[in-house]
Amino acid sequence: MDAALAALYGSGRDAGRPAGRSAGLGASAPSVARWLGDIRTYFPTSVVQVMQHDAIERLGLSALLLEPEMLEAVEADVHLVGTLLSLNKAMPETTRETARTVVRKVVADLEKRLATRTRATLTGALDRSARVSRPRHHDIDWDRTIRANLKNYLPEYRTVVPERLVGYGRASQSVKKDVVLCIDQSGSMAASVVYASVFGAVLASMRAVDTRLVVFDTAVVDLTDQLDDPVDVLFGTRLGGGTDINRALAYCQSQITRPADTVVVLISDLYEGGIRDEMLKRVAAMKASGVQFVALLALSDEGAPAYDREHAAALAALGAPAFACTPDLFPEVMAAAIEKRPLPIPDMATHQ
Repeated sequence: MDAALAALYGSGRDAGRPAGRSAGLGASAPSVARWLGDIRTYFPTSVVQVMQHDAIERLGLSALLLEPEMLEAVEADVHLVGTLLSLNKAMPETTRETARTVVRKVVADLEKRLATRTRATLTGALDRSARVSRPRHHDIDWDRTIRANLKNYLPEYRTVVPERLVGYGRASQSVKKDVVLCIDQSGSMAASVVYASVFGAVLASMRAVDTRLVVFDTAVVDLTDQLDDPVDVLFGTRLGGGTDINRALAYCQSQITRPADTVVVLISDLYEGGIRDEMLKRVAAMKASGVQFVALLALSDEGAPAYDREHAAALAALGAPAFACTPDLFPEVMAAAIEKRPLPIPDMATHQ
C-alpha cells in the first residue's frame, strides 16, 4: 500500500520525503499496469477511483488510456468516462470498442441507480400537473378538495361536504411536457455531460415526456435522435473548446412549440463566449412566454465548479437562479419545474 501511494504521490514532490519514496510511475505502460493491479488489490473501489483520477491529472497518463490493455485494467467511473470522451478524436480504432465497453458499463450502472426513482418522481409530477374534476376515489387530491369546499363546512357534523372533487390526472399515452436539455460540453463539464446523457435517455423512455438533447461549445449539435442509447450520445460529444451559450439557447428557443408546457434545462458553468446580453434576453423571453427555465452550474456529485458569478447573478435577477445539482436531486428539480412550483435549491446554492 505504501509503495502504491508513493508511486503516485511521492515522486520527490514533497520536501523531506525519504529518497526511497520517489519511485513514480514514469511513462511505462507495464509499470502503470502493475500499479493499477496493486491499487485494486490493496484499496477499496472508491479509493481506487480517486487514485486513478489523480494519476491521470497529476502524471499525464491520459495517452496510456489509448491502449486497450490499459482500459481493461482500470476501475471504470464517471471521471474515467469524461477522460475517454476528451480523448475520443485521438483514439485508435483498436481501442475504440474497448472504450465503448467501459463507457457502457458505467452508463448501465448509472441507469440502474437513477432510472427507477426518476420515472417514479416525474410520473407523479405529471399526474399532479393534470388535475381532473371527476376523479375516481383513489385519484382524489384530498388537500385541494378540502380547501375547495371549506365553505360547505357543517359545524353540527364537524365535517366538510365535498360538492366538488379535485383529483390527480392519470398519465396518458399523450405527451404532457416537452423537456429540452441544453448541455455545455466544455472540458470542465465532463461529469455533467455523462449524467445529463443518462437522464436524457431515461426521460426519453417516458411516453408523457418529449425530450430533446442539445450539446454545445461554439457550435450546437442536436443529439435527440440518439437518445435511445446514451453511449452513442456520449461519443457524439466533443469535450473541450469554447462556449457560445447564446447560440445554443437560440437553437433551443427555435424548437419550442408549446412554451407553457416546456421545461428548458441549461447545464453550464456560464462562461459565455457569445453575446451576453442576447443570452439574457433569450432567457427572459422564454420565461415570459411560459417556459420553465432551470439553470444548473453542474450536474454531478462534486458540487459547483468554477463559474461566472456575474452571469449567475443576472439569471437569478430574471427569476432563474443558477445552482449546482447532484444526480440524486435532479428528479426533484425536474418534478418541481413540471409542476411550476419553486425549485428545491440546495442550502449551499451558489447563486446567493
